[in-house]
Amino acid sequence: MEFDKEVDARGLNCPLPILRAKKMLAEMITGQVVRVLATDPGSVKDFQAFARQTGNELLRQGETVDNAFEFFLKRK
Repeated sequence: MEFDKEVDARGLNCPLPILRAKKMLAEMITGQVVRVLATDPGSVKDFQAFARQTGNELLRQGETVDNAFEFFLKRK
């Protein structure tokens, strides 16, 4: 999937992956996509809730080959 920006939050625990993604989204324009990489297992539920609460669209989530969680968020 194509993306405009990337946040590497691997090795960081909650709430840092969300905070880093939120900061990046604030710098982006409507329609742009950010890819977030995280290793915190709690980030799966966190990013789902974050998308619902902020109105940003969670386009896709999954795992990478190196066992990181990958999220694609579209700026509202």
